Amino acid sequence: MTEKTVLYEARGAVALVTLNRPQALNSFTREMHEQLWDAFAKIEHDKSIRAMVLTGAGRGFCAGADLAEFDFTPGPDLVKRADPGPIIDQAFNPTVRKLQALRVPTVAAINGSAAGAGVSIAMGCDLALAASNASFTLAFSKIGLVPDAGGTWFLIKKLGLARAMGAAMLSDKMPANDAKEWGMIWDVVPEGQNCVEAAMKLAQRLATMPTKALVETRRLLRAAASHDLDHQLDLERDTQSALGRTHDYFEGVGAFREKRAPNFKGE
Repeated sequence: MTEKTVLYEARGAVALVTLNRPQALNSFTREMHEQLWDAFAKIEHDKSIRAMVLTGAGRGFCAGADLAEFDFTPGPDLVKRADPGPIIDQAFNPTVRKLQALRVPTVAAINGSAAGAGVSIAMGCDLALAASNASFTLAFSKIGLVPDAGGTWFLIKKLGLARAMGAAMLSDKMPANDAKEWGMIWDVVPEGQNCVEAAMKLAQRLATMPTKALVETRRLLRAAASHDLDHQLDLERDTQSALGRTHDYFEGVGAFREKRAPNFKGE
């Protein structure tokens, strides 16, 4: 029986999802995408899970697409067989959309190198923690392509145009501390500390918070740049009204008034 390319482990209220092709720096195959979708589906259906950590096995986080999935053998239909468009449309884009829509907060634990679409996947999580020796390389310009898996969208959102342009065009390796300073990730784990355990601790904190409010915060913040103020004000009003009917709203207000710790249920 072949080893799974994505591992899933429920640790209390946190799902630890591990990309598991360490021999290939966890580069994506179609099978790996499908197994990651299965992990996302488990999270969607298991209401006891209230946060997710995504990491990679071995010494790397994710090296993007496995080029072995493309057929570069000389001969008829070479251009069609080597076309990256279909796998982007059928695998990477659905993965990013499912990740962005996940019903719980997500934390990336970048335990080593991230390259290509692996950088995009890391940026697609709500928060990202990197090991002190982790690095980020867009890499696409090195093979005549452009950032994908949402890379061009995430880069502008997080880095701004000038730095996004430099990172994408030059494809230089970016150390973890630079990625934090530029806004690509949330934080760097101090040297000597385990990146995955630090991410789990952060996710466990998120798992005690009002899940629906966190996910709606994600949605509003990501939408803000494409809306004018009037539109955003209306979205905030409508979202507050919807959250005002939840258990966690009444629990949070009650705990505040009673000067006690709240017991949020994610409902």
